[in-house]
Amino acid sequence: MRRFTVASRRRRRTWLISGGALLAMVLVVAGTAFSPMMALRIVTVEGAQRVAPTQIVAALSDQLGTPLPLIDLGAVREKLAGMSLIQSYSTESHPPDTLVIRIVERDPIGARATDAGFDLVDSAGVLISSSPERPAGYPLLDAPTPTALAAAGEVVRALPADLRSSLDSVKATTRDDVTLQLAGGPAVVWGSADGSVLKATVLARLLAVAPGAAHYDVSSPSSPVYS
Repeated sequence: MRRFTVASRRRRRTWLISGGALLAMVLVVAGTAFSPMMALRIVTVEGAQRVAPTQIVAALSDQLGTPLPLIDLGAVREKLAGMSLIQSYSTESHPPDTLVIRIVERDPIGARATDAGFDLVDSAGVLISSSPERPAGYPLLDAPTPTALAAAGEVVRALPADLRSSLDSVKATTRDDVTLQLAGGPAVVWGSADGSVLKATVLARLLAVAPGAAHYDVSSPSSPVYS
């Protein structure tokens, strides 16, 4: 009986010591994590080209001085959601004092003519910039509906860089009747936006085989036509 009692006391003492050590460790970690040593002092922005990093840093200035674990990510989301050029973002904390914001900006696909000039937009129709002159390097868009604009964007993004840079205009009224106009005059019947990657490959081959043609049709990429 005495041996059992002594062993039981030893086990209890071991548990208490272990539990106390664990609690002390938790308190130290928590105290460090929520201390001024871990307060946000630096906001680093990556991936921003059209959006000024200083604009993002200024928008999140109310989070400065907040311990990293207590940063209000809901407030961060609300601030960044108000910046139309940002399509998505991610955050990463770098102790002791840095928050990294990785930005994915909207990809402009072309310009729409307006009474005031031209609006550069993405495939969702979100305005990226406006100017009195047509933006260089972007096709003119004639796609009056969201479905048509999305189809135009799908086609533009499928084009390799050299073809995309030679694109003069894109026209679509539905998803299935996309047509392209290349710089210098050649017209391209694209048809549906489906299979755009394959169609872009076929068009590149046609341009290499028949560079002087005035008309290309890749609506059926297995049976392309030029004239």
